Amino acid sequence: MRPLPFTSEGRSCRYDINLRKHTHNDKQRHMDPDTGQCAELVVQAVKPTSRGTNQFKQVRITDRTRRIPKLVVSLFRPKTCSTMDILLFILCWPVIYLMCSIHLLLWPIDGLPKGGIESGTNVAEYPPYLMYYWGHLWASRSQKEQSAFGKGREHHEEDLPPMAPGITSTPESTTHSYYPRRLVILCDDVWKVCDDHDKIASHRYFSVSYCQSDILESGGGEEEEKFISSIRSAALQCEMKAYWLDLECMGNSDEENHLDVYQLADIYRGAAFTLVALPTNAQSGQGWRSWSNRVWTLPEIMLSRELRYTIGPKGPVTIITLRELANSAYGHNSGEAAVVTTCGGTDRLYKLEYLTLLMAMIWRRGNSSQDSEKAPPKVQSRQSKGIDNLSYDAERAYALMAFFEHRIMPFPPESNLQALARLSMINDGYRIAERMLCMLPEKIPSKSCWYADDDQYKAQFWDIEPEVQVAGVTETGALVLDGCRAASIRWKDFPEVGVRTTKSGVRRLVAKVAVFSIPVIHAFALQMLNPPAGALALVFYGCATIFLILVPFMIAYSISGRILFTQPFLIGVKGAMKVEEASHYLYRAWLSRPRLVYTTSGSVLAQRCAGEGKKTYDDVKDMDNIYTLVDTSTGTLYYFTADRPPTVCLYTGREGGLGRFVLCSENCTANELHKETVLRMPSQIHRAMRSCGWLAIGGMEE
Repeated sequence: MRPLPFTSEGRSCRYDINLRKHTHNDKQRHMDPDTGQCAELVVQAVKPTSRGTNQFKQVRITDRTRRIPKLVVSLFRPKTCSTMDILLFILCWPVIYLMCSIHLLLWPIDGLPKGGIESGTNVAEYPPYLMYYWGHLWASRSQKEQSAFGKGREHHEEDLPPMAPGITSTPESTTHSYYPRRLVILCDDVWKVCDDHDKIASHRYFSVSYCQSDILESGGGEEEEKFISSIRSAALQCEMKAYWLDLECMGNSDEENHLDVYQLADIYRGAAFTLVALPTNAQSGQGWRSWSNRVWTLPEIMLSRELRYTIGPKGPVTIITLRELANSAYGHNSGEAAVVTTCGGTDRLYKLEYLTLLMAMIWRRGNSSQDSEKAPPKVQSRQSKGIDNLSYDAERAYALMAFFEHRIMPFPPESNLQALARLSMINDGYRIAERMLCMLPEKIPSKSCWYADDDQYKAQFWDIEPEVQVAGVTETGALVLDGCRAASIRWKDFPEVGVRTTKSGVRRLVAKVAVFSIPVIHAFALQMLNPPAGALALVFYGCATIFLILVPFMIAYSISGRILFTQPFLIGVKGAMKVEEASHYLYRAWLSRPRLVYTTSGSVLAQRCAGEGKKTYDDVKDMDNIYTLVDTSTGTLYYFTADRPPTVCLYTGREGGLGRFVLCSENCTANELHKETVLRMPSQIHRAMRSCGWLAIGGMEE
């Protein structure tokens, strides 16, 4: 179990929904739905352990069922059908009956059945999650929303790229530019770097792709001049009078480099062809492999109209198809093959599937860290030139954005996942971040836990239909969600659930008559104790005695009948619990008990009807960090593993005929949620969850 990220000694949080400050200890906490206050988490466990070694307090499993209904149930149903239990039931029946009568005489109100269903209390909803995100956004979906990212762009001149030619509004609002900002053009037998946009627009050009570490091994100026000379020789071979090479055409300032990275996709789309320049050792395959492992290789070749390659400084220029290039550079990798087939036009992949494959391949390449847990962003050198020398921490996201309709302007301080979230927001149609949130990866990241590149349920991005929207990103990388439906998970005990049964109105009337008749008759009898009415008082006392004898049977009738509807609760238990045990604790106050079932496909540990991998109670009971979740609305029991007990259930999307529900623990000091696991539950239960305000999920652990 990872150390608790949420709290530390003396740290403060917002104590209640009024956002009052409060300091607390280092135990895990949650927002109590009954009080609306931040409270220490108490977890019922199958095998409670000592508090000193836990992040939360553990107690034995209990229930809040009232005593009279439990006694009445024990009058009419033995514990089991074994001979010994039946014999004990017969012998103890008079004692239990006497105890039940005494309780009814002393506290008759306790005999009423759980009345929430027909009372004014709304029990058609799960206990709500009352907290909301009250912090500031680092970047927002809407330009009208205040965000630190927007202010940072305004106050830091180095992060404000100038408008490119042909761009008349903000860079993020423009998809394509018609031509590069600079080209190297042959004029009067002299190659010159040109930034005259009229001349650039009138020239056909080609772009160059290469691996700088292979071509410029020592990084000296002499090698750079030789390489530029070889490119110009190749241009003359191809009868081209203009080319784009990053060493010559990219700017010297950060502002120019940001703009060049933003326009990189347009540069390769607009080129007549892309020339792949390889070192002399490319014949052995090493040069191809080094070049193909770059982050920028995929956008460079896949956005190009035509591909050509040259080996060595004086090698001939040869045309190569995308399929041939992929075979030389990538071998038989299935991911690259699928994308090459798509680009070749022989197979039409759904655009989201296409982007997913590209993201998976780009994320495996380069020197940047896809995991935001790595070191802080690298410092960019102003002296280095070339796309390979641009040290962005979000390099992968910037390479991926070349394939999207809308792009984002590079911002050096941001992390890879912050850039990915911004890219997802501006290309809202794909809902990349929202789909990731719904997935359950093999290992949930400790930071930016919304990120996922795989799913233990074997679902793909395009299989998931999100039901939430990302409104923004926090400074710690958490997603701020809008449109969430959430419910609190109860951990401290099993509540007494309200139910609706057949003929519930008649049964409640019988219970009220049984409960209120005894005190009413006794009151009348006391009023008639005077000698003229003494005989009548005895009659009333006799009626009260008869009612006292009949009341247990009348209450038994009121808590019988087939259960049609159960008050919705999500109840958690640390450890594995059988459905029979869960049913016993839930319905101890009812003669008729609905059947709880194990989920067949709702969790990774779900039972399967047949085949290998079947998980039963005996299989999971000894697993580490195993938890049980009982959903009373559908009568389903789920097993799952988590680092911490989740206290909030979020409905985030649908997939495969079921809903995707993200179970989260709470970080009260950072005002964020942390994804612990994902369950597949019936979609209709989200209607019993209350809509809530903005929620932040992900971010950093402290």
